Amino acid sequence: MTDERLRERHRVLINALRSQGLAVDLDATVEQIAAGRSNLTYRIEDAHHCVVVRTPPTVGATPSAHDVAREFRITSALLSTDVPVARPRVVCEDPDVMGVPFAVWDFVDGRVLRTRVQLDEVDDAYLRSAVTDLIGVLARLHRVDPIAIGLGDFVRPGSYSARQLRRWTGQWAIVGDPRLQSLVDEIVTDLGREVPLETEATLVHGDYRIDNVLFTHGADPRVSAVLDWELATIGEATADVAMMCAYRDGAFDEIAGEPTAWTSDRLPDVPAVAAAYERESGTRLRHWRFHLALAYFKVGVIAAGIDHRYRAGAAFGPGFDTSGAVVERYFDLSLATLGSPE
Repeated sequence: MTDERLRERHRVLINALRSQGLAVDLDATVEQIAAGRSNLTYRIEDAHHCVVVRTPPTVGATPSAHDVAREFRITSALLSTDVPVARPRVVCEDPDVMGVPFAVWDFVDGRVLRTRVQLDEVDDAYLRSAVTDLIGVLARLHRVDPIAIGLGDFVRPGSYSARQLRRWTGQWAIVGDPRLQSLVDEIVTDLGREVPLETEATLVHGDYRIDNVLFTHGADPRVSAVLDWELATIGEATADVAMMCAYRDGAFDEIAGEPTAWTSDRLPDVPAVAAAYERESGTRLRHWRFHLALAYFKVGVIAAGIDHRYRAGAAFGPGFDTSGAVVERYFDLSLATLGSPE
């Protein structure tokens, strides 16, 4: 993007906030935050405001993804709970204001453990505390009653797992590489044979891992905010844990575009993460093999979606240009998990 187009983009962002009652200075600084491969995130700051704006991509968006209004509603509902979130400020669903819907939250000052470089800055004691609280916060999220906090209309009848399989198969139909279709057909058929029928009314994040949270500063870290709620829904707690574990594979570095904290061998491996969650939550992870296999499939489709936006000209840079290369790796992991003992 040229300097002139960048300045125009920043002007549009600031004017959109001002139109919604946030009196941000016209010369406020605007910084696009480099994290994330789906919604776009900007930090806007002046002498009196420091906020984060989330928007869908302007090109290459896929149906049922990028819902910033959904993120806004969920984080608003969670303010009354012990799950830490950024405070929501404004949501605008009218695309005429800025070209796309957008939502605004207060900026949360916290420590980021996204990259291997950032991980190298902390010692093992710090990391153990961070991971313990990371898993503990997820267990607390799963104890939230979604009906009690006003999200009862998110609850849908029938099998959550069956809906997830249909949804991500549908996403693949939009973004997928036809050369991998036979592999996908095999995965979907095998998963279809093992779909659990029971449904839990559990609020799930859908994309939970160490780089989607902020930690407090200091020697004894705690999660100060859970970020990126666009995939949140009502579903199965086991599915949330499985997604967290699916990202532990080293192929995630190709999606992120750099060596990540979450793939480091300093962090617990998949069995250890699952066991830690069971201890923190006091519950058993049911249908673990199915949910982990589905999670690997979902990450593969997510990687394909990132590649789809890259090929559509909607995104550039590290991670966008390498995500397509790891789609098959995640599909192979899905099949291998399905073939493993329960």
